[in-house]
Amino acid sequence: MPTILGQNQYGKAENRVVKITRDGATHHIKDLNVSVALSGDMDDVHLTGSNANVLPTDTTKNTVYAFAKEYGIESAEQFGIHLARHFVNSQDPIHRARIRIEEYAWERIETSEANSKFIGSEDVKHSFVRKGQETRVSEITYNGSEWQVISGLKDLVVMNSTNSEFWGYVKDKYTTLQEAYDRILATQVSSRWRFNWTDDEQRMPNWERSYEQTKRHMLEAFSETYSLSLQQTLYQMGSRIINNRAEIDEIRFSLPNKHHFLVDLEPFGLKNDNEVYFAADRPYGLIEATVLRDGVEPQIPVDTTNL
Repeated sequence: MPTILGQNQYGKAENRVVKITRDGATHHIKDLNVSVALSGDMDDVHLTGSNANVLPTDTTKNTVYAFAKEYGIESAEQFGIHLARHFVNSQDPIHRARIRIEEYAWERIETSEANSKFIGSEDVKHSFVRKGQETRVSEITYNGSEWQVISGLKDLVVMNSTNSEFWGYVKDKYTTLQEAYDRILATQVSSRWRFNWTDDEQRMPNWERSYEQTKRHMLEAFSETYSLSLQQTLYQMGSRIINNRAEIDEIRFSLPNKHHFLVDLEPFGLKNDNEVYFAADRPYGLIEATVLRDGVEPQIPVDTTNL
């Protein structure tokens, strides 16, 4: 049977680049994992083996490191924009570039007030500890005229120890779950949000501030919502972000319900007054949804676990 070539792309995945910016004795770190995917006039390399239109993946790797020096890393999004623009504009066969970035955050280690016998504590501004919260993610796509920037985070674990209920649900002969009027609500947030910045004529968002403010609104909504379901909490988180961040038109969440079940202590003659729980890692309920600005069409892929 005849065959045809479908969608294809290539590039160098997971280029780990750490950029140290030295501002005198004070140092700053940007720690990224950058994946490059290029597509365009690539039929020949698949059909005949001709590499005439192929920019080697090793070259894309080298470009990542060279750009870290030439442009610095102001933000993951800005760095991805530099790379995507370069690959599309410098190579005629390349029509589309997608740059995916994970950013690993570090924070400065606070030193003691007493002087070290080796280094005065007031001079130690180059020591860091890896932050243990979320991983920041970005995806920048460019086709030569239009941009799509999707940012987000994953592995942000949050918990409310009260102000959460779950009752009034459908029950059938297989239902054993007891209704809960005071429960722990915990989840590990994976989220992606899409910016409405799409071309160079628009004012570019402040990527760093936007990320911090988006995360702040997300956490505030989680904590301030009296929850009757994780779905309700998800919608409040998304709505808070859309209503407060004009640069964002769409946000998608994937929220596993990290179940905490009360332990039966009666066999030991003890009463468990919502104090002792068993934290179950699986199976888990998985709640996913997109929140949009009114009038906007969704563009973030439904499967946020494999964008």
